[in-house]
Amino acid sequence: MTSSTMICAGIDIGKAGLDVALVPTGETLRLANTPQGQRELVGWLSRRKVTRAGLEASGGYERPVCQVLRKAGLEVALLQPRQVRAYAQYKLKRAKNDRIDAGLIAQATASLEQVRDARDPRLEAFDEHLRLIEQMEKDLARMKTRREAYRDKRLLRVVDAEIARLGRKVSAELALLSANIARHEDLVRRLALIESVQGLGRRTGLALLILMPELGLADREQIASLAGLAPYDHDSGSFAGQRRIKGGRRRVRRSLYAAALPASFRWNVACKALYQRLRERGKTHKQALVACARKLLIFANTVVARGSEWLPAR
Repeated sequence: MTSSTMICAGIDIGKAGLDVALVPTGETLRLANTPQGQRELVGWLSRRKVTRAGLEASGGYERPVCQVLRKAGLEVALLQPRQVRAYAQYKLKRAKNDRIDAGLIAQATASLEQVRDARDPRLEAFDEHLRLIEQMEKDLARMKTRREAYRDKRLLRVVDAEIARLGRKVSAELALLSANIARHEDLVRRLALIESVQGLGRRTGLALLILMPELGLADREQIASLAGLAPYDHDSGSFAGQRRIKGGRRRVRRSLYAAALPASFRWNVACKALYQRLRERGKTHKQALVACARKLLIFANTVVARGSEWLPAR
């Protein structure tokens, strides 16, 4: 089936409602975003012989709809909001409402040459658990920053007690997430491969396991680009701009960057050598750490691809 004959649906997802548009027929529909509404959506799409549906990531509201559509056998494309915005700019569309957004999502979905395979459903639940841990870590970091503003001993005790409580909670949730993953032999083996890389501990290993299912399936350039750690050219004519990283998966990049500092100064021989070499060439501390974060990711990708643990250089 070609893109000109394929009927595609675009679904704009809100907390309370679903706006649906079809291309090329132009039909539209609005339903409640409830289990009943989702079942009605599947029947409506089936009667119109829709084969591909596109949805915009919407803070988690899209997940139940994705599951229902995939269970019904539809090919589901999950688009990033910036993809839809860029498509609207390309089409010179200035007006915006839920119905218009659904139509844009449908057109963008029909233009896709290939749709990624559905994510391992086990990782969806682990992703949600990891997100909670990340939010608690941010709360902990903020509380440590606030502590610097206090001098009163009683208030300091209050803040210190909250820091200790959050620290215990983060540790407990990490242990629980690890225990849940331990029930799946394939994931345990994959995590062990990732953690065999010097400098990649349990916290970063969990982030790579859950948020980077492409590990071992992509080449080094592709995996760095997915994580937002690939430097992009910024040249035009005789102008040669500075290479910068952009886009990608922020949560993965944050975890790798946090691991890069101790890896570059203590744990990983290759990263220590890379950091020193880049600093001697005039690169900033941050530029060198980004390069080391990219190196750690490439190492993890390599061990997962070959299925054997990392052998550090002597």
